[in-house]
Amino acid sequence: MADFKRRTFFKLGLTGLALSIVKPSKATELISGTFEGKVDGPIVISTWEHGLAANEGAWEVLNAGGRAIDAVEKGVRVTESDITNRSVGIGGRPDREGHLTLDACIMDEKSKCGAVGYLEGFEHPISIARTIMENTQHVMLVGEGAEDFASTYGFSKVKTPLKEVKDDWKKWKKENKDVFEKPVINHENHDTIGMLAMDKHGNLSGACTTSGWAYKMPGRLGDSPIIGAGLFVDGEVGAACATGLGEAVIRIAGSHTVVELMRQGKSPQEACKMACERIIAKHEDLTGLQVGFLALDKNGNYGGYSVYAGFNFALKTNEKTELVNTGFDRNW
Repeated sequence: MADFKRRTFFKLGLTGLALSIVKPSKATELISGTFEGKVDGPIVISTWEHGLAANEGAWEVLNAGGRAIDAVEKGVRVTESDITNRSVGIGGRPDREGHLTLDACIMDEKSKCGAVGYLEGFEHPISIARTIMENTQHVMLVGEGAEDFASTYGFSKVKTPLKEVKDDWKKWKKENKDVFEKPVINHENHDTIGMLAMDKHGNLSGACTTSGWAYKMPGRLGDSPIIGAGLFVDGEVGAACATGLGEAVIRIAGSHTVVELMRQGKSPQEACKMACERIIAKHEDLTGLQVGFLALDKNGNYGGYSVYAGFNFALKTNEKTELVNTGFDRNW
């Protein structure tokens, strides 16, 4: 989606505008306010409109009877390869020094997990994260260590950032050469794709990947590569993922909090709402502080919620392909 359209939809959250954004050729349906439900059989949900294309990738695996872990990896790889996306993958915006650094994590129903942080020069951090999960005793590798690992396991290097993205960065740097102004936290400059799936056997898995906060300080990590913050999966309970201001999510171990609330008997939507309320309670200044959560429990119940209006998620099942507006605590 173009930056203008994404920014406008984010701030207004208007169903009419959203319907104009979703292309009819995608055969999608936007449901206003329908932010929870239940399905039998395979399901995949993911954050934001770019989740529609990612879900199609995941569905190829699920529809063929494949595993949820394979589905979420394949799904978010679609977004990582999208050169028009400025908040995920190789099309993302760089840090203050012009380096595009990527973060990702992945987790299955048995609590196996892998993550990479501050990774530069590779197209698919999610696959590197999975390779860490399956081939090492570690959970997370970062920076040069993660890059050396990726090269050892045969991942090819790519040149980043894109030329047009680098040109934007040069302009930003010139305009902000004397002072680093706090960027507005919205999905024009900070976003992820978080994806949760359940396969036909009832197994849950999740993935999360991002290029992080545009023009962030070098070395900054958000919630996306952190198990328990940007993503958490417990096969006995459910799964959750987060999007928005990573620092706020980290402060409450957001996705883990959502899953634990479901363990206590809350529905996915209720758990997401309570996690947002906890974030609100922990911050005196909520100016521009957007966070959204998605959750899916072991019985196929799903839901989402956000601090501010405008958060939506892509849903795909045997019966539905939808872009769904979540509930929210407040308007902009």
